Amino acid sequence: MDSYNNLYLFLSLSFLAFSCSDFEDTKELDDKNNTSKNKILPLGASRVEGNRPEYESFRYELWKTLTENEIEFDFIGTEKDDSSYPMYEGKNFDTDHEGRGGWTSEDILNQIDESLEDLSKPDIVLFSSPGGNDALNGMDFNKAINNIKSIIDILQQNNPNITIIIEQLAPTHSSYMTEDLSTFFNSLQKEILVITNEKTTSSSKVIAIDIYRNFEDSYFADDVHYNTKGAQFVANKYYDTLKTIIE
Repeated sequence: MDSYNNLYLFLSLSFLAFSCSDFEDTKELDDKNNTSKNKILPLGASRVEGNRPEYESFRYELWKTLTENEIEFDFIGTEKDDSSYPMYEGKNFDTDHEGRGGWTSEDILNQIDESLEDLSKPDIVLFSSPGGNDALNGMDFNKAINNIKSIIDILQQNNPNITIIIEQLAPTHSSYMTEDLSTFFNSLQKEILVITNEKTTSSSKVIAIDIYRNFEDSYFADDVHYNTKGAQFVANKYYDTLKTIIE
């Protein structure tokens, strides 16, 4: 009897392991062969990732606005948002993204090839707060710019027809904005415009959106992350551009 029970347990565990593995393989296959229209990759660090209830990502507010306006799209990414979000218009929030808290431009650059290998080609990238963590960590400005350019190059090599929306990123809370940070952030605003002109091709648009101007201290949950008002402000900026380019 004990031998029978042991055999049953072994077979049950083996089936479970096979089922989990098969599920992961199927999911990875689905990600790679995603045929959705307007596949959108939110790319960046903690402002993309979010961390409810401590602070918000713009993704949920943007998803609601796109859904409300009946725009066909699909957020993609290798990361999942495990926070709790209310349903909207009878739909569950699309939690896919490519944001990792604390990551610098170099971290994103080192990971982007591997991430793209696991995904179907994105049609649109929302490149959030490029160079933000570089500034916060006192890293070299020119290196951050070169990393951002290299990330765009890789995205365009992956899909020559890609559209990349890149932020002139929001500042930090005014109480946290040191002279060095101000210099770095102000320089980024100008350089992002140079990058959009340099990297736009006949088939791939690189578009800057201005998150910096008119961003208020009341939009922060802490020194650098968004509360709901801040997330809505950023989402509106993205939507104003997306509605002009999404078919």
